[in-house]
Amino acid sequence: MENILEVKNLSKKYKDFELKNISFNLKKGMIMGFIGENGAGKTTTIKAILDIIKNYKGEIKIFGLDNKKDEKNIKEDIGVVLDDIFFPEILTPFDINSIMKDSHKKWDSDLYFKYLTDFSLPKKNQIKTFSKGMRKKLEIATALAHHPKLLILDEPTSGLDPIARNEVIDIFQEFIQNEECSILLSSHITTDLEHIADYITFINNGEILLSKTCDELLDQYGIVKCHETDFKKIEKRDYIKYKKNKYEYEILVENKKEFKNKYHIPTIDKLTLEDLMVLMIKGVK
Repeated sequence: MENILEVKNLSKKYKDFELKNISFNLKKGMIMGFIGENGAGKTTTIKAILDIIKNYKGEIKIFGLDNKKDEKNIKEDIGVVLDDIFFPEILTPFDINSIMKDSHKKWDSDLYFKYLTDFSLPKKNQIKTFSKGMRKKLEIATALAHHPKLLILDEPTSGLDPIARNEVIDIFQEFIQNEECSILLSSHITTDLEHIADYITFINNGEILLSKTCDELLDQYGIVKCHETDFKKIEKRDYIKYKKNKYEYEILVENKKEFKNKYHIPTIDKLTLEDLMVLMIKGVK
């Protein structure tokens, strides 16, 4: 299956932070969840992909084209929602339509206003009167209204109530139905990603810890809970990380079936993405 986004050995140094050889691929028709705690490097990586930040090392290709050399040919087919960049607050959604139809060849005013109606957003109120959730809906409507092939989304559902989040997730799933479009979705709401992501890429302290299918992580990985006497019997090579709690040990294992057979553990808890993040970051090897 063809890659719609390729990131290879992306590196960027700051005074107190560094991206270190970030590499991952996103295929057509897929949703990739991009996870990590605050400050891990998610937004920096996204801004490098969009060529917002400069002077980084590595190679980034979108639709098979270099994101620096072919920016004009790429820009039209990307829809973007960033957590800290949007239109001036004095504008209205109606104003945004006027601006965007002059700057995007494929801008679809009918589709844009349909999203505004679906999201119950007032068309002629200034953005400064909008709540955070309303602003997010407006950003999503704007990102989708020029028929992009790739959506790059940084915390697109933050500030939305559960019903609105479900509406947005349904829209994202519809977006990839033709198997030609893809989504890179950075989010702290890992339960959303468990429902819609095909792949999970996990970044911590500027490094990729893993990039795997969501099914592989949730079906094969697991959490073993045991007391210290049982923990001491487990070989280090048979687990990824562990965390010692007040009354028990929590152990992250890569293949729960093999682990269960080897150590005759009756029950291994199903993994969540939140569990994965906590144990990978806070756990000990």
